[in-house]
Amino acid sequence: MKITELLTKHTIKLNIESKEKENVIDEMVTVLDKAGKLNDRQAYKEAILNRESQSSTGIGEGIAIPHAKTASVINPAIAFGRSKDGVDYESLDGQPAHLVFMIAATEGANNTHLEALSRLSTLLMREEIRKQLLEAESEDAIIDIINQHDKDDDEEEEEEEEAAPAPAGKGKILAVTACPTGIAHTFMAADALKEKAKELGVEIKVETNGSSGIKHKLTAQEIEDAPAIIVAADKQVEMERFKGKRVLQVPVTAGIRRPQELIEKAMNQDAPIYQGSGGGSAASNDDEEAKGKSGSGIGNAFYKHLMSGVSNMLPFVVGGGILVAISFFWGIHSADPNDPSYNTFAAALNFIGGDNALKLIVAVLAGFIAMSIADRPGFAPG
Repeated sequence: MKITELLTKHTIKLNIESKEKENVIDEMVTVLDKAGKLNDRQAYKEAILNRESQSSTGIGEGIAIPHAKTASVINPAIAFGRSKDGVDYESLDGQPAHLVFMIAATEGANNTHLEALSRLSTLLMREEIRKQLLEAESEDAIIDIINQHDKDDDEEEEEEEEAAPAPAGKGKILAVTACPTGIAHTFMAADALKEKAKELGVEIKVETNGSSGIKHKLTAQEIEDAPAIIVAADKQVEMERFKGKRVLQVPVTAGIRRPQELIEKAMNQDAPIYQGSGGGSAASNDDEEAKGKSGSGIGNAFYKHLMSGVSNMLPFVVGGGILVAISFFWGIHSADPNDPSYNTFAAALNFIGGDNALKLIVAVLAGFIAMSIADRPGFAPG
């Protein structure tokens, strides 16, 4: 799927009027709503603001990529807004944002949509594309610029295979990137690391933990041979495999903003040896960016563990709730088979959704919070 199947003329606003972050978000939500992409405007806006409360999606370089994956989205879409004067988006580099891409993903977005959304993040890492977008004079010009640089998934995969160096022994840096949504920051961090490694003449392999699953998974042999591993993640990733290796753990935004520093530290093995305890932790407590709004590494760690549980619990909440709602549609008014209003099919749906799925949510929440804290050994006790 091409990016321009999600970004259309109807979801482009060439002149953002607002100068403050929340007002800009409101403008962009309005663009998506008017284009018929949302079924609940307020719920979608709340989802966007909730993501912003974790860390600003103003990633620097004049770019902001607010995004949310929620049931309030009817069809996956991308809205683009531009401000030539710049807006105060609380960007990580403290500079105004000029290009705002708002990503709307459905709760059950398929891999095709998610890969197109993640490719947009990749394109925005390139300075020449950002410059062209700033200078474009019409919606059609914006579409043409994106189409010119966009490659579908098969083309991109073929190019990566051709460009990939032959497997190397010691000296190959490894990295893992992940963010809670798995749409934008995951892939931007991966591309920033790969581009900087290429510039420095360093061989690197990056595993991405995105919404469409794990790509370019690190092998046991690669881990064994690597001098160090960079883990740029804001959610739990599989850490036990790195036990005994030097691991540099930072937030995903550090992968975007400070790729050279991370690569140089990895090459110099300037990282602690991972001991295998508390393996769900994805960011070091002494990193300023990891501290977030709470102002403490402990608060940030608590938030990550909680979100790991919530994100895995949501499918049970949504699926169970839908099944219960459908059971009412089919006429479930009584659970007593002897009642004349009893409907067998409706009762079955209510039993699956209400008596099973919804009752599992506490167990799933606890299990995945425990897994985030102590990795796989914590899952069963949780």
